[in-house]
Amino acid sequence: MGVADSIRMEDLSYSIGGRRILENFDFTLERGVNRTILGVSGAGKTTILKLLLGLLQPDAGRVCIGDVCITGVPEAHFMELRKRIAIVFQGGALFDSMTVGENVGYRLFEEGRLSQVEIERIVREKLSFVGVEAALDLYPAELSGGMKKRVAIARALAADPDYIFFDEPTTGLDPIGVYNICNLIQRLQAEGKTTLMVTHDLATAFSVSQRFTFLHQSRMIFEGTEEDMRLSELPEVQQFLQPTDASLFV
Repeated sequence: MGVADSIRMEDLSYSIGGRRILENFDFTLERGVNRTILGVSGAGKTTILKLLLGLLQPDAGRVCIGDVCITGVPEAHFMELRKRIAIVFQGGALFDSMTVGENVGYRLFEEGRLSQVEIERIVREKLSFVGVEAALDLYPAELSGGMKKRVAIARALAADPDYIFFDEPTTGLDPIGVYNICNLIQRLQAEGKTTLMVTHDLATAFSVSQRFTFLHQSRMIFEGTEEDMRLSELPEVQQFLQPTDASLFV
């Protein structure tokens, strides 16, 4: 599989407020390989997603979508390319003043390429896929946390992206909500979507991904399968998998 079927960070460094978040970071998300970035809270996992989307600019290095480098390029020049990617933010990031249906169809309405009838068909199709079609005319304030996450996934699906990024998709959900989100992600993968998730929830990560990247102190210290991770002799990885008293207050 060539570079046209991947999203990459190459020798990338990024800092904020004098604090180094990523240093000489290399990362590849290949089409068809579902990956999770793991690390403790505050390690910079969400920052990676924003850099991959071009929402942030690195201090050094570059980000490429397919064979196009988007670093230092005006956003207007890679907007079409970025439509291959959708992101589901941790809080859902729904517009409070819009109904569920309006939220899901927002991007399609903004683009103005499809008729209202076609957009409404897509909205109902995606809401049905995530199991919340009955919420079409409700507002976000009327939804549970799990329903908000599912609506956010429906919105991400509306533009039919190739890649979907998930930022801590199961945080704050009860076990049923976690099961529903994991099941949805697995169904998306079965339909050919490539997923990238950032989380510190191991159970969720292992249920939906085949490859794992471990972030520690601004660097990638591990990359491999679940089996590779469990067999890793890196103390940072083992403490993450099975915390001991040595982990207290770290």
